[in-house]
Amino acid sequence: MMHVNGKEFSLNNPQTLLEFLQKQGYQIQRIAIERNGEIVPKADYATIQLSDSDVIEVVAFMGGG
Repeated sequence: MMHVNGKEFSLNNPQTLLEFLQKQGYQIQRIAIERNGEIVPKADYATIQLSDSDVIEVVAFMGGG
């Protein structure tokens, strides 16, 4: 099971990080991703294939002040 922000997700089909994030409804321009302890550049989202052993942390940026 893949873990995203502490929740378990089952990967039924092969998919990229970008596909997963879009399916989950994330606004790509407003988030940062850490995968298995390493920051992932946005340019790599479409080429990274996810696996069941991945641990993903999604951090969303919020405006305000």
